[in-house]
Amino acid sequence: MKTDLLITGVAQLVTAEGAEAKRGRAMGSLKILTDAALAVTDGRIAWVGKASDWAGQAAAIVDVRGAAVVPGLIDPHTHAVWAGDRLADFEARTSGATYEQILAAGGGIRSTVRATAAASQDVLVKLARPRIEALMRSGATTIEVKSGYGFSAAAEIAMLEAIAVLAGSVGARILATLLIHIPPVDGTERRGYVEHVCAELIPEVARRGLATAVDVFVEREAWQVSEAEEMFAAAKKNGLAVKLHSDQFHSIGGVELGVRVGALSVDHLEAAGAAQIASVAASGTIATVLPGVSLHLGIPAASGRKLIDAGAAVAVGTDLNPGSSPLFSSAAALALAVRMNGLTAQEALVAGTVNAACALGLGDRGRLEVGCVADFLVLDSGDWRDLVYTMGANVVREVWVGGRRVEA
Repeated sequence: MKTDLLITGVAQLVTAEGAEAKRGRAMGSLKILTDAALAVTDGRIAWVGKASDWAGQAAAIVDVRGAAVVPGLIDPHTHAVWAGDRLADFEARTSGATYEQILAAGGGIRSTVRATAAASQDVLVKLARPRIEALMRSGATTIEVKSGYGFSAAAEIAMLEAIAVLAGSVGARILATLLIHIPPVDGTERRGYVEHVCAELIPEVARRGLATAVDVFVEREAWQVSEAEEMFAAAKKNGLAVKLHSDQFHSIGGVELGVRVGALSVDHLEAAGAAQIASVAASGTIATVLPGVSLHLGIPAASGRKLIDAGAAVAVGTDLNPGSSPLFSSAAALALAVRMNGLTAQEALVAGTVNAACALGLGDRGRLEVGCVADFLVLDSGDWRDLVYTMGANVVREVWVGGRRVEA
């Protein structure tokens, strides 16, 4: 066998063994190969095994000198493009105001919408690039980025165009999602807004290939189930996948809707109860937990333990955003999921790799197996557990995407 690249000197090569989320088992076990090597051809994994079993030729050989190698992390939920800041909100919240009170007073998401809509595409890209690079340095090789701070159709498309620019200019793989975040302040305009989203915005986004999915925030202060269902029907009609922000503060039927419409994922779930956990566990929909939100807002964490014990496939994301989760590290999200959501270390790595890939509808990453894209991390440790054990420092030494080392 002749390959482009051979990675050798691997103390531990770690991958989720056959854990294609609800396409196989909900939470797969890890396969750990010691004294290993990894071969890459045309950006994909061509061979994995014991270094002593390698009998081929490689155009380039990289010795990682006893490091652990794990799949590149996948962040299935971010809002990395925004303008302005939410420091006033943070101060208000630390003085006792709730998230809902801040939103009702015109702060929160609405203040970010105003700042983002006023920013040019160049400014949005300039502001977002270092956020994406921070996620990359922490080990993220595939990153979902949502719109949702534009509100108007023109501003939403401008956000998606900025995401497209980022996708073509950073080392990570970027997937865009059209997020229908909040309704108009004036309730009389609400119906017209939904009709505009369904008849014009979603078809235009699909026609231009600006997003792969549509996300809707289903919550008392946001969209209701019937409205989200209508928007999801438009998304599917136009060939886009669907996913939800659901059960963050209240359980109003979002999880059940997601299961009913075959959503890729239902995200948040801090307020999900036994019925919602059972519903998602019995489905092919991924449950994405976001521990950064619970840490920053001081709200109860989603019960990852109960979800997994019920049979759900759990993914973990940063929810990087200015208001509820200023978390710039995908590895830290996994570390927090162990401490706050009740995941084991092995489950956290599965949740941040193969299950996160499934939450984005991707089947060719999150695993170090022949045929998968060659996205992997070289750690500054010989033991993969340091990735979810360490807090406050970065144990990722090298980030490789498509068999190429990337700099961020």
